[in-house]
Amino acid sequence: MSLPIAAISLSSVLETDDPALRRVTTHAPGPSGLLPISAEMLLTQPSGNLFGLSQNAGMGWEPQRLLDPEFLILSTHGGLRADDGHPIALGFHTGHWEVGLLVAEAARELKEMRAVPFAGACTDPCDGRTQGTTGMMDSLPFRNDAAIVLRRLMRSLPTGKGVLGIATCDKGLPAMMMALASAGKTPTVLVPGGVTLLPESGEDAGKVQTIGARFAQDQITLEYAAEVGCRACASPGGGCQFLGTAATSQVVAEALGLALPHTALAPSGQPVWLDAARRSARGLLRLHQLQIGTADVLTPAAIRNAIVLHAAFGGSTNLLLHIPAIAHAAKLPRPTAAEWAEINRQVPRLVDALPNGPRNFATVQVFLAGGVPEVMLHLRDAGLLDTSVKTVTGETLDASLDWWKESSRRRELRSVLQNTDGIDPDDVIMSPDRARSRGLTSTVCFPAGNLAPEGSVIKSTAIDPSLIEEGNVYSHIGPAKVFITETAAIEAIKNGAVAHGDVIVLICGGPAGAGMQEIYQVTSALKQLPHCKHVAVLTDARFSGVSTGACIGHISPEALAGGPIGKVQEGDVIEIVIDREKLTGSVHLIGDAHATFGAEEGTRRLEQRKPRPDLKPHPALPEDTRLWAALVHASGGVWGGCVYDADSIISLLERRS
Repeated sequence: MSLPIAAISLSSVLETDDPALRRVTTHAPGPSGLLPISAEMLLTQPSGNLFGLSQNAGMGWEPQRLLDPEFLILSTHGGLRADDGHPIALGFHTGHWEVGLLVAEAARELKEMRAVPFAGACTDPCDGRTQGTTGMMDSLPFRNDAAIVLRRLMRSLPTGKGVLGIATCDKGLPAMMMALASAGKTPTVLVPGGVTLLPESGEDAGKVQTIGARFAQDQITLEYAAEVGCRACASPGGGCQFLGTAATSQVVAEALGLALPHTALAPSGQPVWLDAARRSARGLLRLHQLQIGTADVLTPAAIRNAIVLHAAFGGSTNLLLHIPAIAHAAKLPRPTAAEWAEINRQVPRLVDALPNGPRNFATVQVFLAGGVPEVMLHLRDAGLLDTSVKTVTGETLDASLDWWKESSRRRELRSVLQNTDGIDPDDVIMSPDRARSRGLTSTVCFPAGNLAPEGSVIKSTAIDPSLIEEGNVYSHIGPAKVFITETAAIEAIKNGAVAHGDVIVLICGGPAGAGMQEIYQVTSALKQLPHCKHVAVLTDARFSGVSTGACIGHISPEALAGGPIGKVQEGDVIEIVIDREKLTGSVHLIGDAHATFGAEEGTRRLEQRKPRPDLKPHPALPEDTRLWAALVHASGGVWGGCVYDADSIISLLERRS
């Protein structure tokens, strides 16, 4: 039990009784030395460039080095650490808590290499912290806002020669990639902020988020919940231990060629993690010397490689929102749902990681097994990668993979995994043949049907294997339990009002309803309750990357945009079929509380029905998020990456004016 804050007197707020505070000076000597300027600079340079030199000297930079090339380090750092690592002020999450150490390491390296480092930050929220709260309504919209801020910061150093981006988690890292993607001829390098370690005993950060639901069902004691909850984040920095949106985004950054080889998923706070910042700083300087810009790295082939790696890892479905947004920022074509489906049919899943299984290795163990370049070796052998693309090494992906294959780094870190954890690296990252023999299946399927005429998405790998029928097909027919808010759904689950075979239909969770909230609270509760693997979920909201189960999200159109999902009534009979072999699927209304009538008749009846009278945005939906929803709707919506497309928005406004 926490102690109450001591009573605070008005006098202590108004004044501090210390005479030394009154000794105030009005002048200071200023830095010694001379600005290294010339008459030509005074005649030709903008005043901002000249005043910038004065400010740099004022901050203590050596005057004789003021004309060294300038490079910007942007990060999502949050919180405030003391020199000994203890917290002075907490961050929103561990993912950005130690990122400042990477900034410092990179800055020292740049200074050592005769460059002038600048540092700025735009911190980010935590999807885990905001699960089940109104804070989730700001989560996805924040990504666009942060990308705008980061881009503005990049442009606000017009003398900068390149940008180093350092980020870790669910929204800050996609935002950073969107910002860097817009850099064009300017060189940029991304430093993934790494992952947290597993506790020596207890639960990972994904499972521990279900302690409330399990306690409500008498599965765990209060004492157990308190203990595992305390130690789940076993180290103070890094993204969560599972292959959620944070870890998948790190993988995608490296797959795009924006990050150096084998920097994604490094253990936060450890020497190998700090070394990535130093090498990335050197890499940025090398790109500057070679005159290689971001546009030389980010190409349509790089975008496709990123989707290929997403499939091979079995990554979070939230990257369906983020990869198109990165492509849009780079002025490249945005991948379509059809392209995602085609690639997922071609690419085998090769990685056994939380939460997909079958053995559920942690992200740091995936790193030790070889991480992204190890997976790429298998994909190169299978002819599934374009290895001619340029990366931030300044060379081709082929050259990087040739180095990795023979590197001592690869041999030694794989040995660490074997010797420390007793894990065969080839059981974590498998060859296609071994993966097939272990039952790993491709990741993402895009069901359509009379309830999702514009599509939906399910991570088919995450369906409980015991529910898979002959031919690798999942099928489910059950009555609808309809909820307008996540709060109502989770209350029903905890109270036992959701039964074996039900189909939870959670609507008004899309962009216009709740900012396209992430509903891990619902899916995690279902996973931990004994009968609930037999419950399916349909929603116009989205899922956490750690979600598992028969959960279909991104249903389009959303309920508040007139989608038929907003016409479902309590007791309607819904049929879901997912072919995990062919990666095809359907989600249909096939009956009501009185009779079963099939999908074709279901389509006809949905057309005749009016939307439910109780459809409405969440009462706490922020005005900022309402505006975001309108702008992304005009810009291609969910399948377009929830971006701001300036041309589309301006054109729409002009037509209406």
